[in-house]
Amino acid sequence: MNKSFQKRKKFEGKGRPNLLQRNFKIDKPNKIWVSDISYIKTQGFVYLAAVLDLFSRKVVGWKVEDHMRVNLVEEALTSALFRRKPIKLIHHSDRGAQYTSDCFQRMSEKYGITLSMNDKGCYDNAVIESFFHTLKTELIYLKRFESKQEVKSAVFEYIEVFYNRQRIHSTLGYTSPEAFENSYREKQMLCS
Repeated sequence: MNKSFQKRKKFEGKGRPNLLQRNFKIDKPNKIWVSDISYIKTQGFVYLAAVLDLFSRKVVGWKVEDHMRVNLVEEALTSALFRRKPIKLIHHSDRGAQYTSDCFQRMSEKYGITLSMNDKGCYDNAVIESFFHTLKTELIYLKRFESKQEVKSAVFEYIEVFYNRQRIHSTLGYTSPEAFENSYREKQMLCS
């Protein structure tokens, strides 16, 4: 058996243990990210893969495409890694084919990411699913989108301008994800 085939077989079709266990209260940024895919109706459908930092509920990476292939979730994760540059990270998702794929698991290993996945019938991805519900209620269901580009622009505006910087969360003491992280950084600087 050649080495390339052996390496592929190492990950193929494997889920990972659930390391999250409904612990949604995280003490610092870039410790646990949660991720999932949702669909948005246009002339057909487009798909949004999002990566959310569980500490601040901030969307740290996302990608919109007209397919659900593995590179959709890889590109969402890549954008998050580029922005945040985490040192030690747990990435939690469901057991969808994109996340259990050989390619995604190799990519995660390359960046030293520990993968965690929902158990069957588990609600550990509730935070990212709640984000998708909020996005759809506050944006998607209110407008008819004609194209993928129109969705991308609207999602960019919603996530980068409104959700991360302005939208308040009760779990964050009624502050935005950005304000919550800024407050955390200020406290860290005072303590050092």
